[in-house]
Amino acid sequence: MFARICAVAAALSFAFPLSAHAALTCDDVLKALGSELAGTPTPVCFQSSDLTTNNDQTTPLDNSLAGLPPFAFTPRTDRDVISPDAPAHTPITKAVPGLQLQARLASDPLGEARFLLRLPADWNGRLVVAGASGTRSEFNGDFAWSDYVIQQGYAYASQNKGVYNLRIAAVSATPPASDPLACRLNPDSPVWVHFYDNDAGQQFTRWAQFMIKAGQLARTAVTGAYGQPPSYTYAVGTSNGGYQVRRAVELAPDVFSGGVDWEGTFVDEHAPNLLTDLPAAVLNFPDYRASGFNTATTAAKNIEAAGYPQDIASDTGTTATTLWNNNWNSFWEVTFCQWQKRLDPAYDTYGSGAGTYNYVSRLSYSDVGEQMDDFATSGKIQRPLVTVAGTMDSLLPIDHHARAYARAVADAAHAKRGANAQPYALYEVQNGNHIENYKQRNFSKLEFIQPHAQHAFDLLVQQVERNIPLPPSQCIPRGGSISDKPAQPGHCAQLFVP
Repeated sequence: MFARICAVAAALSFAFPLSAHAALTCDDVLKALGSELAGTPTPVCFQSSDLTTNNDQTTPLDNSLAGLPPFAFTPRTDRDVISPDAPAHTPITKAVPGLQLQARLASDPLGEARFLLRLPADWNGRLVVAGASGTRSEFNGDFAWSDYVIQQGYAYASQNKGVYNLRIAAVSATPPASDPLACRLNPDSPVWVHFYDNDAGQQFTRWAQFMIKAGQLARTAVTGAYGQPPSYTYAVGTSNGGYQVRRAVELAPDVFSGGVDWEGTFVDEHAPNLLTDLPAAVLNFPDYRASGFNTATTAAKNIEAAGYPQDIASDTGTTATTLWNNNWNSFWEVTFCQWQKRLDPAYDTYGSGAGTYNYVSRLSYSDVGEQMDDFATSGKIQRPLVTVAGTMDSLLPIDHHARAYARAVADAAHAKRGANAQPYALYEVQNGNHIENYKQRNFSKLEFIQPHAQHAFDLLVQQVERNIPLPPSQCIPRGGSISDKPAQPGHCAQLFVP
């Protein structure tokens, strides 16, 4: 009888808002976090009638942080980069009143680490902590993750990996002598930018540290606000934020209950990695473009041999383009430069050439291998994890990133002979791409990943809280969804289906 009463009480605890004990106040949250928050600029904490992005207050304006140059802090831009263009954003069906906190972390000696917290008045007893993609701010997940989980009653926290975005270094035909760390936006651009990620002290090892720190601080703040800690804490993130999720469940099982990694960056000191893949794309693309985008050329075959999915031509939009051309214009060289100047700064990026960089050769001339190893993913997950990735990712090719990490997880589990192996699944979105809005702007045959990532989150929660097994790793066919009995278990046989 006693056991039955306890079971009923436990069920009732999730039937009513756990915040009903008292109104949420900024005073309670700020008191709980105490000296963890920096005093300059002063933390911003306010009661909100709606924590979703329907409320203009939820996401600050770009360049609104005093004392920073343009492009260092771009919250409105950041929330767009991992979510489809409207109207394909996460549907918002109700207002979510609660409390929002924006602050800088006092423990960061560089003074750049930022923290975001949203606490719904009607709390479900759980917490979600988001990673940030690229070099984006703590508002990066506002459309893709915050709107989705806040409406379900989750508390939501995010961080910026301890780093601001970038600033304009110069506009010139040649590398600016005044800034040896500058990277040009693309090989056809005269605009040079300086990534804060390449400054002294901004080692990529900080990315995992601030993800875990955000989880710890959010749990403390939640306890102060609601009078009890979260029952479960989940990590979510995209691209470099997906990397943060992987490290969170590898390193901090005491903080995180599980995670969803959407197109996470695979980091390993052994090839392949970003510094082995990107040079081949940079080197061969000019010849491919000069051929009139002929996919039968040697240049095209060299790019595919480096791991990239086939190129496809645009079928929407006002200007004809190709998938590879979009990546050439926006990602390939500038991403290589950002990573190379952080991990192998002695290499002459624009003199010796980004396209001729040889990672394996550089192991003998620099400590790039040790630098990569310092923040490498291990695959030794200590909590359940789901990876969701697109087969047409032309920035982080699926076989060198999502599948490579899945292999690392399998190898780690095998080394332990399966003892205490944590649930893991890789869901491949056929025709999915790294950039969601490419589907709307240029390539109608691509598929959105966001709905599958959000579905994967719900499946992860069921696994963690109710021990319902995750659907097996699978190919989600174009137009399909995650299935308990997939028609294509394992990997997608075709990366692209017209």
